[in-house]
Amino acid sequence: MRSRLKDWLIGAFAMLVVLVAAVAALWWVATTPPEEAGPPAGTSRLEPATGEPTPPADLDAESVWLGDVDLEASTVVLPDSPLQDVIATGVGVLSGPEGLVADRVELTATVPFQVIEAELGGDTELRAGEDGQVVVARSVEVLGRQLSVVATGTVEARDGLLVSRPASIDLGGPDVLSRGTAALVNRYVTIEHAIEGLPEGLVLVGVAVQDDGFRADLEGEDIVLVPGGGS
Repeated sequence: MRSRLKDWLIGAFAMLVVLVAAVAALWWVATTPPEEAGPPAGTSRLEPATGEPTPPADLDAESVWLGDVDLEASTVVLPDSPLQDVIATGVGVLSGPEGLVADRVELTATVPFQVIEAELGGDTELRAGEDGQVVVARSVEVLGRQLSVVATGTVEARDGLLVSRPASIDLGGPDVLSRGTAALVNRYVTIEHAIEGLPEGLVLVGVAVQDDGFRADLEGEDIVLVPGGGS
């Protein structure tokens, strides 16, 4: 009996060693050292305005009221990042002691892929994927090895942020290795971007992927476009 038990334990241990060696071999084949790594593979949410805007009844001699103001610009440079192909509309704009204030503002602009690439860092590359998704490709170092990661995910506006979390992650190796390592690289291919530098109160309400970046819709009410002299 002892002889059989001993033979069984030896056989089980040998199988375990073979399994560990096989997993290590898969990891070694699917990854490269850091110094040898190559490039990775490759509407409106506010209630609609009703009727024509009307000026305030208490408009004084020092104030100017504009029914609506439209702005179009190929590029708007903010302190943190540029916006492209900007289209903005302000409704019920009042100029007075409190500054330039709009009852309502709607703004649509493109956040270039390069802005998010710089935010994620490294050799990150973004591109439009199928069915309105975004593809994030980059190299990531995991456990001392360099992985080429390609992640695909949908994009949405969540809590005022431009958000994309990977729905699929391809590491270029066997499926068993990709599934086991995906959790380790998830944060490197997750996008959470705040469009900053615009007037306070403008909130991101919609986003879509296009060839050159993310098309973002922002809206807000009672927006101070230019503060007054006393602010």
